[in-house]
Amino acid sequence: SADIEEKKKSKRKSASIAGYPISIFFIVVNEFCERFSYYGMRAVLVLYFKYFLLWDDDFATTIYHTFVALCYLTPILGAIIADSWLGKFKTIVYLSIVYALGQVVMAVSAIHDITDTNRDGTPDNMTLHVALSMLGLILIALGTGGIKPCVAAFGGDQFQDDQEKQRSTFFSIFYLSINAGSLLSTLITPILRAQECGIYTKQECYPLAFGVPAALMVVSLLVFIVGSGMYNKTAPQGNIMVKVCKCIAVSDTTGWTGTCKYERHEFTIISSLMVLKVLFLYIPLPMFWALFDQQGSRWTLQATTMNGNFGLLTIMPDQMQTVNPILILVLVPVVDSIVYPLIAKCRINFTPLKRMNVGMFLAGLAFVAAALVQLQIDVGVAVKHTPAATSTHLTFIKPNSISLLENLADVPVDLGDTVIDPYFLLQASEDYLTFDEPFHLNLGPGANYPISVPDGTRNTIIIVQDAVVYGWFSNLLCAELFFLRFLNGFHSALNVTLGEEQFGNIVNNNMSQYVNVSQGLAKFQIKNDVGDVCMYEQTLGFGSSFTMVIPSTFAFGPNCADTIRPIMDISPNSVHMALQIPQYFFMTAGEVVFSVTGLEFSYSQAPSNMKSVLQAGWLLTVAVGNIIVLIVAEAATLEDQWAEYLLFASLLVFVCIVFSFMAYFYKYIDPTKIEAQFTQLDPEEKEKRKSLEMTRKESHGGGRKGSDSSSDNEKVKQTRI
Repeated sequence: SADIEEKKKSKRKSASIAGYPISIFFIVVNEFCERFSYYGMRAVLVLYFKYFLLWDDDFATTIYHTFVALCYLTPILGAIIADSWLGKFKTIVYLSIVYALGQVVMAVSAIHDITDTNRDGTPDNMTLHVALSMLGLILIALGTGGIKPCVAAFGGDQFQDDQEKQRSTFFSIFYLSINAGSLLSTLITPILRAQECGIYTKQECYPLAFGVPAALMVVSLLVFIVGSGMYNKTAPQGNIMVKVCKCIAVSDTTGWTGTCKYERHEFTIISSLMVLKVLFLYIPLPMFWALFDQQGSRWTLQATTMNGNFGLLTIMPDQMQTVNPILILVLVPVVDSIVYPLIAKCRINFTPLKRMNVGMFLAGLAFVAAALVQLQIDVGVAVKHTPAATSTHLTFIKPNSISLLENLADVPVDLGDTVIDPYFLLQASEDYLTFDEPFHLNLGPGANYPISVPDGTRNTIIIVQDAVVYGWFSNLLCAELFFLRFLNGFHSALNVTLGEEQFGNIVNNNMSQYVNVSQGLAKFQIKNDVGDVCMYEQTLGFGSSFTMVIPSTFAFGPNCADTIRPIMDISPNSVHMALQIPQYFFMTAGEVVFSVTGLEFSYSQAPSNMKSVLQAGWLLTVAVGNIIVLIVAEAATLEDQWAEYLLFASLLVFVCIVFSFMAYFYKYIDPTKIEAQFTQLDPEEKEKRKSLEMTRKESHGGGRKGSDSSSDNEKVKQTRI
């Protein structure tokens, strides 16, 4: 046809190496950098919400999945813009600029010093940080989603029609670059986050964790632009998704043989019907993605309460996500080369839809495994019971000598309905008391203090100066690594160091900031203003937090360390992260069986001019799956996390049953045979169709050419979108 001839003319022969256009190397590097940027940022996102923005687990999970849902909704917009107005090249460039800007905004939002006017390490205007974060995430969602349907198809456009083998190899390399970018970024970005940085106070370096992905996105954009002169750039030719929607809309009033028939003849009608049959099967599929994408939210949060010590290697909670891409590289060839052939030898009719059902069942097993791990965490000593949103946890420390405290042994501390002996405060200071209302701290005549601390926090009350003055300090709610601080009850200022880590000059009756230190045996050096030195050792467990109390009885000398008392704010994590490996295995096996098979099935059941419609529909199931998670996270009233895991597993089992019935009644088709009926018409039929088209043009005053997006003709197999 004239459209096909025009498309062929638009493809010019470009410079090549070993039969491959040079331009594809720019595209592969661009994709690697972009995927590194996206997955690197996403790997630390939920921990950024929890530890920097101080959101609770449910709200952090909700915002995380809202962001992921947006990332998979915007590809539809990107495909329409590329095919209808700007073309793929300009769409990629313009939206990559938006994408890079969003990453930069995210990095800036994580700089605590920009609003830390009192230099205490805590942002004074958290609203600004939240606003910048949300703006950055919206820009990233527009960028990454908008270019998602364009880059792979643009790479396919670089090949001539007789380069099918090279095009197939390109797509294999292209998706290898996706998995490589994902794997490396998920390993590297958490390491960057664990570094300490800051102008006035040192904190976990989220600006670096977001800044490196931002830099990679800028590199991705520059690399893509550098190759501009070598690309084959096809002009926008109309989007098939828009045409299908028009066809369906017109059918409501004119029937399937109305106006739509003349736009693309009967072939558009038949193609749309075939696609609708597949899209109908997509209805239950979002439930799989609802479970799958919780690897980056709920499972990462679960890992923060576990022990990541693997001997010579320490794994951080957000690094556990790397188990998924590693297992993908192992399981894809194993399943394709061993599992499927063995099933075939057993003469089991393992159809694509049956494979997808098995994949969903495996994902359900993954969440059962996650629930069992959570039960183990909840019954272990490492469980961190954080205060409710309307209450606070308090513990008390009196760094002065016991003799002074014994003099006040008969003076009660009035805690509302609870009366506690002051001696109890020192002996049981690791126990947290829960308060729902403000109370009075009564330390004797003339020493009655109203206490009101923020809800949802954990704090330490310090009783100083012969128990007539108090001060309170915020405690960590949980520790993913090892944190320690010093309380100086000595009569002069002390300087505490651990290697290169500085706790600062701690004045009398004051507390240092928490410092992130290494696991194992820590050796501290305590010095006073005249140069006296005391060496103190403390063994730290994974995920633990301590307050080291230097009492007023402390004295420099050979036995100086004997009087220092460690108070455990958070007990070490006892459940090992290795227990998460089974749930990652089941989930990844389910992904390999479900996702790869689902894409292959979809492409095999749709005509060549409808591939992009199915791609959009597939991405839409991912978006809906994430919306399901945020609805459940906000609506569910389950107090125990293990119960929520079982709820998701039960919902997916129910979906498996529904999908089994839908698959049983589905009849497989061969779109190539149907297409052949319309591409190999006899001359008489062609003349009839031409006559009908001329009649339509005369009656409507002209016609409009339609052409499918070049991306519709590419069959792409992938393991990660």
